[in-house]
Amino acid sequence: MNFGFDTSLFDGLTIAMLVAGLAITGVASGVLAGLLGVGGGIVIVPVLFWVLALFHFSPDVTSHLAVATSLAVIIPTSISSMRSHGKRGNVDRPLLDLWGPAIFISALIGGIMSKFIPGGGLRLVFGVVGLLVAVNMAMPKHLVISDQLPQSSWINRAIASVIGVVSSLMGIGGGTLSVPTLSSFSFPVHRAVGTSSALGLLIALPAVAGFIWSGLEVAGRPPLSLGYVSLPAVAIVAPVSFLFAPLGARLAHALNPRYLKLAFAFFLAITAGRMLLS
Repeated sequence: MNFGFDTSLFDGLTIAMLVAGLAITGVASGVLAGLLGVGGGIVIVPVLFWVLALFHFSPDVTSHLAVATSLAVIIPTSISSMRSHGKRGNVDRPLLDLWGPAIFISALIGGIMSKFIPGGGLRLVFGVVGLLVAVNMAMPKHLVISDQLPQSSWINRAIASVIGVVSSLMGIGGGTLSVPTLSSFSFPVHRAVGTSSALGLLIALPAVAGFIWSGLEVAGRPPLSLGYVSLPAVAIVAPVSFLFAPLGARLAHALNPRYLKLAFAFFLAITAGRMLLS
């Protein structure tokens, strides 16, 4: 049977290495989701893209699969991280009420838009935004626009909509964009991280639905894929990421993440550059 990829690569050692690599990816994504509020997708997307490329899938299919599968993993990770931060009172309910509907709708639109965007377009979005995030994380002081969020509800909804669309097309939970955005309006950092974990759930759920719909009739997907979501990858990465997200949340309250942010910014810059060149 021809699955559209190189089945000769599926020997026992390769499968074991693949499972181990995805499990390590789950650890990293869970810890980072809780610790930095950047969302585990910033790690999951490039790893899945390169793993799928190793098995010679089409670049267009691999980009969409990596983004959609990352979003599916973010669902349980966001729930775990949100619960941990919620116990510490760091989830801002009024902000969720204000940003939540716009985030949800725009993320759904982003997932549906993926049907009409080629794989190179998704890699371009990830690469450009990833480089900007890396620069922001490496800066010694974050940009401060105002000492409070905009008073206009429409401006807030516009900000949330941009975060929702871009996050869904990148396969990230929103913390990568919402944390620095909230920080630029002098929002307390721990509260920004905690609230972003809840926003990640509002991004991932509708975006996954959009990517499932977009990929239902696409040829050349791996076996056991639901639309653009690879169910085996979700089954490996999601439980590990879910378990390790609370550890990241605890570390966020115990460590000064400055040096970790610098190291991650360096990693992200290289990763985003490679995605742009893929």
